[in-house]
Amino acid sequence: MVRLAAPILLIVAILVGSIALDDTPPRADFVFVNSSDVLTLDPQRMTYLRDLRMSYSLFEGLVRWDNRDFSIVPAAADLPTVSDDGRTYTFHVREDARWSNGAPVTAHDFAWSWRRLLLPDTAAGYSNLFFVIEGARTFWDLRSAHLAQIASLPSDQRESAATERWHQLDEAFDRLVGIRALDDRTLRVRLERPAPWFLELVAFGVACPVWRPCVEGWNLDDPGLAPAISSGWHLVAPPTPSACRWIRLDPASGRLEQTHGWARPGHLVGNGPFLLDQWRFKRDMRLVRSPTWHDARGVGCDSILALTISDMNTAVLAYEAGQVDWINDVSGAYEADLLEQRLRYEARHATELAALQNRGVSTDEAIASLPAPGTGERRDVHPRPAYGANFCVFNCRPPANGAVNPFANALIRRAFVLATDRATIVERVTRLQEPTLTSIVPPGSIRGYDPPGGLGHDPAGAVTELRRAGWMDRDGDGLVEDEHGVPFPVVDLLYTTSAARGKWVVLALRDQWERTLGVRVELRGVDARSHASDLLAGRFTIALADWYGDYGDPVTYLDLFRSTDGNNDA
Repeated sequence: MVRLAAPILLIVAILVGSIALDDTPPRADFVFVNSSDVLTLDPQRMTYLRDLRMSYSLFEGLVRWDNRDFSIVPAAADLPTVSDDGRTYTFHVREDARWSNGAPVTAHDFAWSWRRLLLPDTAAGYSNLFFVIEGARTFWDLRSAHLAQIASLPSDQRESAATERWHQLDEAFDRLVGIRALDDRTLRVRLERPAPWFLELVAFGVACPVWRPCVEGWNLDDPGLAPAISSGWHLVAPPTPSACRWIRLDPASGRLEQTHGWARPGHLVGNGPFLLDQWRFKRDMRLVRSPTWHDARGVGCDSILALTISDMNTAVLAYEAGQVDWINDVSGAYEADLLEQRLRYEARHATELAALQNRGVSTDEAIASLPAPGTGERRDVHPRPAYGANFCVFNCRPPANGAVNPFANALIRRAFVLATDRATIVERVTRLQEPTLTSIVPPGSIRGYDPPGGLGHDPAGAVTELRRAGWMDRDGDGLVEDEHGVPFPVVDLLYTTSAARGKWVVLALRDQWERTLGVRVELRGVDARSHASDLLAGRFTIALADWYGDYGDPVTYLDLFRSTDGNNDA
């Protein structure tokens, strides 16, 4: 997969020292910084990069990406055989694949985990990606219809209907969906149509398996359930939800409700290279090497510590002093300055660097072999093109409860876009000269795809669009009103405080929109968890957001605009 274009992320590879932070845990072999805490360790419910990063450490999918070139390589299974029509994939799970408790990893684990992904009950953000599998959408729609039917029944009939419908799901899944465990080691997947990117979906973190007894909370002290560890859970009769610790059928809605204590230290069972050793909310997460993973030589360290440091000044100080080995996304005032120092070093060694690159040496390897940096130079800063984009989400929901939402009108959304001066933001605000986009898919990021042109900066056009929507300054006070003299509603501009960059960008947007359009904008900064929940619930007018492609096809971005997509926050 080609990973090119869009905003530059500065990645700092760290190799030194130590700084005193309050209540610092024991140093791990590898320490890195998360600017905000992980939201969930449930692979099927993950949507954020920081969560998915941990998914690849704790769990292992059938296949994975090679981090050097993003080609697909074997992981928990061999590369599949594919039918001539491109619709049937057959995977063979490794015989030495094990869960962290010693239980065998089987094809049944993947079939059940993907069934879980396709249940509306799970509230997964990426379910729709897997509708490319034969019958997956039909199964989703069937379960959705079940839940709607239960909700329409008299209250005294709902509980029995919920239980009945739940027991029908296994038969419906086997009958409708093209996912089948042919035996303990063989998984066959049949697609609705050929999808050249399907293996990239299989490598994606949400497709990682989870161990059913762990997720549901089976009582494995029960002699009847004990074989789940020695031979595989699929060989025993599963307990009812009422007999499980972490799940229950809600008698009012019929929905399977999940609590997530299973994804905590002491409970989580994974099949990846690391185990979850400790997780202290908004502080740190510690992983240790798994003794059951099949590729011991493929693990480069015995322990990993992810420190949650929201203040980038603190994070950089920790790096400079040696407590941190890697800052995966330097933000704030440091970005432009660090990049300038790296470019200064490259300029001084341009001849040697070019010679090494001409001999096939990678840029990073070449930099590492050159002399130490001088004053005002750095070589531990690694700028990378990111397969992603920063953008604003307009809340397009229709007005509710008597409230007015002008952004339900496309003319007003166009006005705000036309009033946005992207060039000024990247030149004077972030100072990183990132490419500016007028379409959601970053140009040049997908070979053979040229995104359409969008709306550029046109202040006069912005005012015209606002007038067409019925808003103009009618009383000369500098603010626009509707035909009844009612002022334009104050715009709630939501952003996350996990990075200083966001605050700078929204300040610029506020100034541009107020100056050009004659509206009032109020900024609302919240932590990453609140930002995510506010987006999902629609508690915003406009929100600063970003998106990183999950696979090498335009629909990884375009699906965001489907009304049924779990990641469509608008």
